[in-house]
Amino acid sequence: MRIGCGYDVHAFGEGDHIMLGGVKIPHDQGFIAHSDGDVLLHALCDALLGALAMGDIGQHFPDTSSDYENIDSRILLRHVYELVKEKGYRLQNMDSVISAQAPKMAKHIGLMQEYIAGDLGVEKDRVGIKATTTEGLGFVGLKQGVAVNVSVLLYKDQSA
Repeated sequence: MRIGCGYDVHAFGEGDHIMLGGVKIPHDQGFIAHSDGDVLLHALCDALLGALAMGDIGQHFPDTSSDYENIDSRILLRHVYELVKEKGYRLQNMDSVISAQAPKMAKHIGLMQEYIAGDLGVEKDRVGIKATTTEGLGFVGLKQGVAVNVSVLLYKDQSA
């Protein structure tokens, strides 16, 4: 078994939606980011990479490369998971916490779970996603951005 953790933050800027867990969520702002800014998937990528000591998302997909400009983060996640599988590991489960004062997340979590489970080839009940506010405290509470923490547990695939 291997354990990994990931954390990502993006500030709000101009836009009319944000991407989280592959889901387009209407909002009066967007994320300032090189890619689509999906903080949940970025933190998940970092957790997966970290579990196997393979660096972080910035090393694999540098924001200095035009190849990743505005890229769908689900593409990045699928690529990272292929690296995990090449090392002989699979996802046992993940757990995550989205910290966002706005927009509200509850009605989007089921679809996020479906997308992530599909991209990783696991059952939906292996994809834990929770959301919380910060009660008006800090940059999240001031509605300046969103932060996400993710933990993963990987197991060695004996059939690989």
